[in-house]
Amino acid sequence: MTEIDVPESHPRYESLLIRHRIERGVKAGIASPQGLIAHGRGEAFDYLLGEQTIQSADEAARAAGAQLLLARHPVLSVNGNVASIVPEEFIELASVTGADLEANLFNRTDERIQRIVDHLKAHGAETVKGTAADERIPGLDHERAKVDADGIYDADVVLVPLEDGDRASALAEMGKTEIVIDLNPLSRSPQAAAIPIVDNVIRAVPNITEHARALADADESELQAIVESFDPDDALEDAERTIRTES
Repeated sequence: MTEIDVPESHPRYESLLIRHRIERGVKAGIASPQGLIAHGRGEAFDYLLGEQTIQSADEAARAAGAQLLLARHPVLSVNGNVASIVPEEFIELASVTGADLEANLFNRTDERIQRIVDHLKAHGAETVKGTAADERIPGLDHERAKVDADGIYDADVVLVPLEDGDRASALAEMGKTEIVIDLNPLSRSPQAAAIPIVDNVIRAVPNITEHARALADADESELQAIVESFDPDDALEDAERTIRTES
């Protein structure tokens, strides 16, 4: 069965769609085999959330849209799973918010970074950072520390989806505002984030874009009020409560 063969009426349509996209990404050298394991872990939490965007996640997505619009230099970090699952959605979010795209990988090779850059450009991106890797995030001893000086290193707001929390913590130490998409409210990434979005990336990214587009004409004070009224601890507690009570 291919992505095309999965009917939208199938009760596992969205889940199967993501699996096929990551499988295709692995074959293309964009995603890593470890990415399949990471997806399976996240998918389990999505089941427990009812495979839906809960209200607190929607509120977080709205705060994320406002924060990206307020940013001096927003950057959307792209790993192999993101490039495989939501390339066009990420490009659209970057366009709506004026953000840069930057490929950043734990299992990094120059070839794989270039494949992700080429993949995003094939889906419509004009510019994708990540190949220069001329700066490092302090406190990290692995390949994810390598970033572009005019990209993540310079950014004041960074969207970091679908990864473990060592880089999230390191970016927070640099004083950057982080938006994290993660289906596990107990993992380190959302715990370190200013705006944790506990949702599936296939729903969260278009949702952030929709909110950002709706807020495009809002003045700075309105955007700031939206960000300041968002409580990350409340959002994480609500997600955990939903998992415990709805599952």
